[in-house]
Amino acid sequence: MTATVRDNPAADRFEIYEDGERVGFAVYRLNGDRIAFTHTEVDPAFGGRGLARQLVTTALDDARRRGLAVLPFCPYVRKVIAENTDSYLDLVPEGERARFGLAPSAG
Repeated sequence: MTATVRDNPAADRFEIYEDGERVGFAVYRLNGDRIAFTHTEVDPAFGGRGLARQLVTTALDDARRRGLAVLPFCPYVRKVIAENTDSYLDLVPEGERARFGLAPSAG
């Protein structure tokens, strides 16, 4: 099975599809040069296969590509950042990290 992540700006969310079926999404609010992730969800029938992580890492990679600062209000997005500080902590503005319980600096 093949999973694909797409940004759906009309719905303010990234969506993950497996073999053409939408199986999850990560909701965001875009405000200028900041993107606030508020909720991530994957259909339980598709759980345990790493789809939520693929969805979130793709969304974070896209935020980096677009030069957006990330505000991880969603607990799962926050968890992915905390577990991959070398890759993603720098996306969260340094002054906002304590607010989300993230390390004050990447190194």
